Amino acid sequence: MAINPRYSRLIAVLLGPVVLPQAQRVKRVIPRLPDAAQPWHGAVAGDDQLSILVLGDSTAAGVGADTQDDALPGHLARAFAAEWERGVAWRAIGENGATTQDIALRYLDDACHERYDLIFLTVGANDALTLRSRRAFRRDFRTILRRLRAANPKALIMVSSLPGFSQFESLPNPLRFALHLHGQNLENAARKFVKSEPGVIMSPSAPGYTPGFFASDRFHPSPSGYRDWVDFALADAKLVRGS
Repeated sequence: MAINPRYSRLIAVLLGPVVLPQAQRVKRVIPRLPDAAQPWHGAVAGDDQLSILVLGDSTAAGVGADTQDDALPGHLARAFAAEWERGVAWRAIGENGATTQDIALRYLDDACHERYDLIFLTVGANDALTLRSRRAFRRDFRTILRRLRAANPKALIMVSSLPGFSQFESLPNPLRFALHLHGQNLENAARKFVKSEPGVIMSPSAPGYTPGFFASDRFHPSPSGYRDWVDFALADAKLVRGS
């Protein structure tokens, strides 16, 4: 029988005697990789330049890659430059370990200071990892999207799906199961809100991860993992071409 993700926190509590020691061990053994090196901005040469912002958690910070050019922002910029046949200027704002609340409190002012043509938001993973409630996540997620929209009335806003925790072999069960279920719960809340917001789209749930997707910590994307992620997230890019 399928389990309703709405009960994810209750299930995590019930599994607590097993899950908590597992989580503590995982935190000890998974190496903490550094952020990508500065600068966190760059460009792809071309005419009629697009302006792209990547905002979010460790994946916005480029963890798993040496530079942001090899991480999410660089791959995203090159993909849009090729698809839309335009130049791209990109910038990344984020923090390893940041929840939606952290982004809303510490990074939104900076993110809303300039105008962008496209914003790629990658949040929610740490809300799932810390078992934040669906209500708290939804509140902060709404705040982020509405402030981004107010500052960028004509921008296309793309929201990443949450990680497919069920595929993280670095996580033992039942911890892996509990995080997968809670991630589904939060992702469902995000999708429900995104559907009501014009000019906002959310990528499909994570597909099967390819060999080489993960960095040395077996938790964050590698440079090739970031490229695969962008290819998947932009599979329908032609539908928004010229937005």
